[in-house]
Amino acid sequence: MCGILGNRFPGGFFVVTLEDVARHAGVSLATASRVLNGSARQVGAGLRAKVEQAAAELGYRTNVAAQTLARGAGNVIGLVVHDLVDPYFAAIADGAVKAAEDHGMVVMVGTTHRDPAKEIAYVSSLGAQRARAVILAGSRMDDPSAAGLRAELDRYRAGGGRVAVVGQDLLGADTVAVANRAGAAALAEALHAMGHREFAVLAGPPRLITAVERCEGFAGALPGLSPQIIHGPFDRDGGYGAALSIDPGVTCVFAVNDVMAVGALAAFRDRGIRVPDDVSLAGFDDIATLRDLVPALTTVRLPLAEMGARAVELALSEEAGPSVVHVEGEVVIRESVRAR
Repeated sequence: MCGILGNRFPGGFFVVTLEDVARHAGVSLATASRVLNGSARQVGAGLRAKVEQAAAELGYRTNVAAQTLARGAGNVIGLVVHDLVDPYFAAIADGAVKAAEDHGMVVMVGTTHRDPAKEIAYVSSLGAQRARAVILAGSRMDDPSAAGLRAELDRYRAGGGRVAVVGQDLLGADTVAVANRAGAAALAEALHAMGHREFAVLAGPPRLITAVERCEGFAGALPGLSPQIIHGPFDRDGGYGAALSIDPGVTCVFAVNDVMAVGALAAFRDRGIRVPDDVSLAGFDDIATLRDLVPALTTVRLPLAEMGARAVELALSEEAGPSVVHVEGEVVIRESVRAR
């Protein structure tokens, strides 16, 4: 063997380095590191055999600390949500945490309050901390910020990280995607079959993709009818404010998420409007707090905790290439709706 081998330490002995193995195998340092330090990135069988043979011939001993870095921060998953106070995200987070615990993992949660810059900053920070995986939960906005987030995710994945999304399949990552249009359409058909013809939709923000999909799915399933569309914030106060603008004669109101429906119910109560005697009301998601609502809210049920758990499974999977898990909603008719 030509040249100087390894590093010399006091006492006259040498330690073989990863650079020595790479040189001996005739591969790049990055390739040798992926083989010997446990990176999730794949290396061809031929190159892997060369590196392993070189390591054996030189007596190279793997660096446990380097393996930990290559694999990520061992047992840490980052979960980034819009608002943990929202029962929708709380249920998803609960499912994710329980699934992560089954794998011996720890979940770190960050909230963005729908600020795209914060979402990008969280991914960057989790990448710097070598988190094993990042899960993003929440609807995308129809704006250019998605390009910046996707670029940050690409950098994170290039370093060996894994990404899963609960929301739209727009980021080139494993995704748990809700069939928003189909669920809202099924709800509209059920309400139409109960005799309702005059509808209002509390439609949420006009550029929030989940809200748009649910609004369009609902309205599109009502041929020949033109429901009143009222935009507003995607929260309880948004539902309250939007409910104050409903036209006279409306017999059924659809809020594109349950927390908006809760706000609408409060607005109706404050105005002396009875649900369902004067107007019927429906939401979407089936959040846990609906159990204490009077009257019980008609909604489209989603398996929220299961969605969080499924995202963890996708994030920890070693399968190559992004996959999409489609989640269907189930229409649940409760006391907040009555036939006309």
